[in-house]
Amino acid sequence: MKTVIENAYIAPVAGPEIPSGYLVAENGLITALGSGPAPRIEGAERVNGTGCLVTPGLVNTHHHLYQWASQGLFQDATLFEWLTGLYQIWARMDADVVYGAAAAGLGWLALTGCTTSSDHHYLFPKGRGDLFDAEIRAARELGIRFHPCRGSMDRGQSDGGLPPDEVVESRDDILAHTAEVIDTYHDPSFDSMLRVAVAPCSPFSVTAELMTESAALAREKGVRLHTHLAETLDEEEHCKEQMGCTPVEYMGKLGWLGDDVWFAHAVHLHDADIRRFAETGTGSAHCPTSNARLGAGIARVTDLIAAGAPVGLGVDGAASSELTSMAGEMRQAMLFQRAVRGPKALTARQALELGTLGGARNLGRQNEIGSLEVGKLADIAIWRVDGFRSAVADPVCALVFGPTPPLARLIVGGHTVVENGELRTVAHDATGRAGADARKRLLQEGTR
Repeated sequence: MKTVIENAYIAPVAGPEIPSGYLVAENGLITALGSGPAPRIEGAERVNGTGCLVTPGLVNTHHHLYQWASQGLFQDATLFEWLTGLYQIWARMDADVVYGAAAAGLGWLALTGCTTSSDHHYLFPKGRGDLFDAEIRAARELGIRFHPCRGSMDRGQSDGGLPPDEVVESRDDILAHTAEVIDTYHDPSFDSMLRVAVAPCSPFSVTAELMTESAALAREKGVRLHTHLAETLDEEEHCKEQMGCTPVEYMGKLGWLGDDVWFAHAVHLHDADIRRFAETGTGSAHCPTSNARLGAGIARVTDLIAAGAPVGLGVDGAASSELTSMAGEMRQAMLFQRAVRGPKALTARQALELGTLGGARNLGRQNEIGSLEVGKLADIAIWRVDGFRSAVADPVCALVFGPTPPLARLIVGGHTVVENGELRTVAHDATGRAGADARKRLLQEGTR
C-alpha cells in the first residue's frame, strides 16, 4: 500500500510549507516529503496534486452524532431551553437511530476533510439496543479514526439537575458499562482506529460522586476524560449557587484538571482558569458555530493559545450546528476571534493548527496525527484550490478564509475514504439517506 502525492502545495502544520512538493505514504505511515519532483517508487499509486493543497486530516474533538437526527429544531432557544426541549425527543432514540445518525454525521465529516473524530454520547435509554456499539459500527464501516466517549447523567431534575429523571442512569450502572466498553473497544496502539474516553455529561447533570469515580476509573484504565464546561453564563451562576464556586474551580476540586482531560466549549473562563489550564495541560474543544447558534458567547481562544494551553476544534452536535464542517469551524474560529480582538487575533495558519495538531493534542495523539511528518500516520486531506480559488495566491488562505474547498482525496492510514467529493468506503447516497431515515424514525417514535 504505497501512495505518492506530487506537484502539490503542502502545509505540514509542523515545519515549513512546501510550495511545490511531494509526500510519500507507505503501509499507513508518512515515509517522505519534500520539495521538487517526487521519487519513483515501484508499485505506488501516484496522485497528481497540481492545483491542490495538502494538509493533515482534520481532527474533530467534540460531537454528539445522535443529534444528526434532530437538526433544525428549537432554532431560537438558549442552551438550557434547547436541552429541555430536546431531552424528551432524544429519550426515544434506539440503536437504529444512532447508527443512521452516526453514519451520516461521520460521512459528512469525512467529506469535509476530517480523518479523526471524537463523539460524546451521554444518553442511554433502557431497552433501546446497544447504542455505543451502533456508532462504533458506523465509524468502522466508513474507515475514519474514532474516539467515542462514554457519556453519562445521574443527576435528574428531582436532584436539582437539568435532565428529566427518566433519561438518567444509576451511578453503578454507568461505571459498570463504562468499564465494559473500555475493555471491549479501547485500542491504545500507535495506529489505533478506536479509542474510548470517559465523559460524564456536565456539572449540572452529573453528581460529584460520579465525576470523581469516573476520573478514578479513567486513570485506572489509562484513558482520557472529557465533559462539557463553562459553556454559558447560566452554567456559571448554576455552579456558584449549587457548588459555591466557578465551574473550573469545581473541576479542580474533583480532580478533573490535567493533561489527560479536555473540556468542550470553555467559553466563560476567568484569567485564573486560563492559567490553570496552561499549568495543568488541560485542553479545550472550541465549538464556535454551536456557541454562536445558542448565543453562548465566544471562547477566549487567543488567550488560551498565548498561555500555552491545548486548544482544538469541535463541530458539536448537529442539532446545535446543522451541517457544520470541520473546515468551516476553522473559518468560524478565526473570524470570531478577529471580531472581538482585531484582524491579527488569529491567523489562517493558527486556525489550521487548531483543526489539526490542536485537536490531536486534545486526544493525546500529537505524536501520531495532526501534522505531516515522517513517521506519523498517513492521515491526509487534499483540497482543490484551483479554478475560482486560484485567484487567492495563498492556498492556506483559500482553505480557511473562504468557503470549504472541494476535497480531492481524503486518506486515513493510507486508505482512501473520499475521492473527488464522494465517499469510497461506503455507499455515498445511501449514507446520506441513513441520516434522514434516522430522523424520521426518531420523530415518528413520539407519535406511536
